[in-house]
Amino acid sequence: MCRKSPPLRGEALDEADNRRKDRADQARPRPLPIEGFAECGRTRCLHPSRCRAPHATETELRSALDLHPRATADFLDALVAIGLLSREQGFYQNTAISDAYLDARKPGYVGGFLIMHNLQYGKWARLTELLHVGSVTQDVRDEQKMHDDMQADPMRIRRFMAAMDGINQLVGPALAEKYDWSQLRTFADLGGARGNLSAELVKAHPHLEATVFDLPAVREVFDEHMEKLDLAGKVTFQGGDFFTESLPTADALIFGHVLHDWNPGLRKDLVRKAYEALPSGGYLLVYDPMIDDERQRNDYSLITSLHMMLISPGGSEYTAADCRSLMIEAGFAETDTIPLTDVDTLVVGRKS
Repeated sequence: MCRKSPPLRGEALDEADNRRKDRADQARPRPLPIEGFAECGRTRCLHPSRCRAPHATETELRSALDLHPRATADFLDALVAIGLLSREQGFYQNTAISDAYLDARKPGYVGGFLIMHNLQYGKWARLTELLHVGSVTQDVRDEQKMHDDMQADPMRIRRFMAAMDGINQLVGPALAEKYDWSQLRTFADLGGARGNLSAELVKAHPHLEATVFDLPAVREVFDEHMEKLDLAGKVTFQGGDFFTESLPTADALIFGHVLHDWNPGLRKDLVRKAYEALPSGGYLLVYDPMIDDERQRNDYSLITSLHMMLISPGGSEYTAADCRSLMIEAGFAETDTIPLTDVDTLVVGRKS
């Protein structure tokens, strides 16, 4: 979950910039079909298998979802064309892919992540503004207030946690397999949401003792999730803000999909704070969709970096070399880079 950062100074954009933002807002693009698929299913069934029958006609789906007849057939057939639905004799049903990943009842569900992107997609209408002005957020304090408001809204927290589960779906198994946990006994996932990553590590390496460190408002959804995974008591929760409070004591600390939320100065502060919290011989593990060091091959991470700039006042992606430099500057004696998933890179620092 995003953290509340220390107050930053900044000048408000002038009136012309504000007018430009208003015009950009009016030109928001439409969501992509796969994101619309998840969005329509957020509160009611879009997937035919979640309706009363295992398949349904266009008319039945339109009625169940309160969709307009002009667009529904083309929308459903677009989902057929990209492999999310199949259609036989006028009846639509899930394909194996959508059944595995877009049914909220299944453990592989990633719809929360797609719904979050659907809500953020309109920001891309302001790309030109970002390129000219450097930001589409007037004041970092606006984002701080947004995060504070989310803590007070249990439904928003649950939606955000569902999005984080989708993002971390492949990271947990990869981190459990590709990093050597045999010499470690404890770890803490800083900003660990409701514990999906920690759960994967503990299941793969039962000797590990895990702590999730996140804002206190996350505890309720964490407890529910651990109970559902039958890991209650095996992964503990510690509430706190990693900018303002002491970090947990552990053999390894993890920043996963966290540093890219913040500007380079705050990343530096967090890496230094982790170094100070670790014991001698401890490890810091950082993973994000890092840009390749030459900045010319990893198109996904470069586009994701622009996305982070559009949705946050200071966030962006960075290279593995940038991360290693932060670790060395903080005092880490050794660093290593490990390809983690198709999109994520892991950088490890060891404290002497």
